[in-house]
Amino acid sequence: MSEKNQYKTRQREELLNFLRTTESDHITVGEVCGHFQRCGCPIGTATVYRHLERMVDEGLVNKYTIDAGSPACFEYIGAESHGGDACFHCKCEKCGRLIHLHCEELQGLSEHVLTHHGFRINPMRTVFYGLCDDCREAEK
Repeated sequence: MSEKNQYKTRQREELLNFLRTTESDHITVGEVCGHFQRCGCPIGTATVYRHLERMVDEGLVNKYTIDAGSPACFEYIGAESHGGDACFHCKCEKCGRLIHLHCEELQGLSEHVLTHHGFRINPMRTVFYGLCDDCREAEK
């Protein structure tokens, strides 16, 4: 194996080790790059994107695209999860905060919409817009 391939493998392993510490959290490529920059071993943005996209294809990571104004989020789900539970999202219209919802009630809504309306909701692209607790409190 060439040194270049070993370097890529080491970066992938470092990325996987970091992702394992963020399991169930949603992170952006910028946050990943920032982590490695702070650790003194920066990984290029294109390299992070490439590895994350491969991990999505392999079923290790879920990718969420919220809207055109937000960067994609990635969630480590691990090899044993078989795709993991997709979640819905809430986005605050005032501050932009993103809240991730793993909620059985929403799964029931998805099943209802499919059964009674013939439409399958994609939870990885479903966003509910409104105001978060902090912004609602600030308005009072």
